[in-house]
Amino acid sequence: MKLPMPPPALGDLFERSDVRKILLGKLGPEVKGRYEHWDQLRHLTPPENLTPEEWWLGIKMARRGLRQEMPLKDKAGNPFTVVLSDSIQRNLFLIGRDAAGALRGQEASQSEVTREHYLVRSLMEEAMTSSQLEGAATTTQVAKDMLRSGREPRDYGERMIYNNYLAMRELKAWRQRPLTPAAVFEIHRKLTDGTLDDEGCAGRFRLPSEDIVIEDETGRVLHVPPPARELEQRLQSLCDFANQSDDSEHFVHPVVRAILIHFQIGYDHPFVDGNGRTARTLFYWALLRSGFWMAEYLSISSILKRAPAQYMRSYLYTETDEGDTTYFVAHQLTAILEAIDGVHRYITRKQNEQAAAAALLKPGSPWAHQINHRQRALLLNALKNPGKVFTIEMHRRSHGTSYQTARADLLALVAEGFLRQSREGKAFVFVPVPDLEKRLHA
Repeated sequence: MKLPMPPPALGDLFERSDVRKILLGKLGPEVKGRYEHWDQLRHLTPPENLTPEEWWLGIKMARRGLRQEMPLKDKAGNPFTVVLSDSIQRNLFLIGRDAAGALRGQEASQSEVTREHYLVRSLMEEAMTSSQLEGAATTTQVAKDMLRSGREPRDYGERMIYNNYLAMRELKAWRQRPLTPAAVFEIHRKLTDGTLDDEGCAGRFRLPSEDIVIEDETGRVLHVPPPARELEQRLQSLCDFANQSDDSEHFVHPVVRAILIHFQIGYDHPFVDGNGRTARTLFYWALLRSGFWMAEYLSISSILKRAPAQYMRSYLYTETDEGDTTYFVAHQLTAILEAIDGVHRYITRKQNEQAAAAALLKPGSPWAHQINHRQRALLLNALKNPGKVFTIEMHRRSHGTSYQTARADLLALVAEGFLRQSREGKAFVFVPVPDLEKRLHA
């Protein structure tokens, strides 16, 4: 990975620049809505009468007027900062609007079973991609089969994904508790159970003898985390920051706070392994704790996995530019919005598929000539309630028919490939196939 070009020293720029000319240019903190780093800006065409260096100085002056210091610090003890530029504020508004309303609008027409189906899908996706970001080689389909069937993981990669899935499912309970170092250790233990070379490393800080560096695939050092002796104090400061209420004297937008919790765990790297998974889990914890309930339905890691170099570069931009975390915040906000859009698209697609499939069951349709009215009612029920369990007795009572007739109805739907039959105790149960809509169209 190519390291970003560090910005020129501001002191030198002030000495050799015409500051009055720069001020007259009325420069803002962004370039066409983008929060550019010097590494990118130096390749762009500056405004008329300004050199690239003068342009950068003007942008930095605008940023300094807007930046807010955070209680989190870098290795040198300097506070990290964030700039609430126009694009940052716009994206925070969109997330606040959509994360609070994107699924509530569906509640009148979508059953609890359907919403649970959406939730399980997103939890599985996040568990898989978060683990794959850290080296899990298990294929997506194999991982899905494991999680759906409930079988025990067979190897290292599957164990990572399984642990992630269980941890994400427990976030609702954890969000009621304040964040403490002990809670972070507990989360880390759950995420890394059975995945570390030395199981004694789970749920504890890395030791001075275990100080590590972050390298790219060629062995080039990208980041040296703080020394192990500082980790206890740094994690306590992070927990204090995470537990701040929204009515505290120094307000930090809860989405920004969640992103910075994610950032700080990645920056400090307090554990021998599993830092990324822990960081992303705490990010979700922080969003849920602040009332962004839709976070359960998002898979941020699936977005980050598409361009992992951009994820790493946002860290490097921060570290090379005076601890300005806005680069990381901007990157994560974009990922959150993409994840929200993905939920919208998924729900819309499923609703369209269900509506189209339901139309195939209308009286006079091709399927209406092949199934009876009782089977038609059951399939419509199954379309509205994915994963619902049907029994012969339920079907018999719903339609006032005999046991043999109800049994014949359900077995015929099994033969058509619409239902799956299994046994629970002494009774047979029938569950709609996951791709019922596609089966009806076929």
